[in-house]
Amino acid sequence: MGSMLILPNPEFADRLPNRGWWEHDGMCSRFPNPLEVEMKRVVALLVAGFSLTAIAASAADSAKIDGWISDSMCGAKHAGSGAACVKKCIEGGMTPVFVDEAKKAVWTIDNPDAVKGFYGDHVTVTATADAAKKSVHIEAIADAK
Repeated sequence: MGSMLILPNPEFADRLPNRGWWEHDGMCSRFPNPLEVEMKRVVALLVAGFSLTAIAASAADSAKIDGWISDSMCGAKHAGSGAACVKKCIEGGMTPVFVDEAKKAVWTIDNPDAVKGFYGDHVTVTATADAAKKSVHIEAIADAK
């Protein structure tokens, strides 16, 4: 009988890939490679884990602090009594600062636009503090209760 070459039906020739129908490239398989599936799972879990860790780390750094919005010239002098002076000093070019109510510490504000409308007010801020620079980055601000 010998070896016989079976050629594809000419009707279906346009649907076949460019290589011969008898050649197999090893890429076409009904079942996915189990090692590849497992690696994709591991990579997806690592990405999710690192993302959640980064989110948790950034949330852990911020804290709610009660205090006053003052100006860089007067600092803690007018905490609670000099809203008009604070507004006047800021309009005159001084920068807004945050005065921690508990420690009476004066902190520069990294993002002063966040406190517009609260000059001289008693506020509660959610902020990230940088002790080395003695500054805070205010994420949220509200009138203190």
